Amino acid sequence: MAGLLLSGLLVSNCESRKRFWQGEILYNNFCANCHMDDGSGLRGLIPPLANADYVQADPLRMACIIRYGMRGEVVVNDTTYNQEMAGIPKLSDFEIANVINYINQAWGNDYGYVRFEDVKKNLENCAQ
Repeated sequence: MAGLLLSGLLVSNCESRKRFWQGEILYNNFCANCHMDDGSGLRGLIPPLANADYVQADPLRMACIIRYGMRGEVVVNDTTYNQEMAGIPKLSDFEIANVINYINQAWGNDYGYVRFEDVKKNLENCAQ
């Protein structure tokens, strides 16, 4: 019985990871150089995405940051960062939704899921 429960948990965990495999690939290609493979960021320079109150507070805000970048100060987990982040305008709305959902579920984050429709609408509202 315990073996069956353990194998069920392993399958469930693998299925959860597979669900965001595209977002993981995009994150690794476009984001991990600065935010690190484990989402920890670079202490004092690049904010973390793992266990980040800033991400958890408004996951949709991440869509505009990914597309257009960010300037100015940002406070994440009581630490102030002021490193400019370049946007990634070549990512589609769908790819941005995948990246956000990967971040929301990676590294112990449990920030829920964003819908593609909501990401698209948010990107229209933040268009620069």
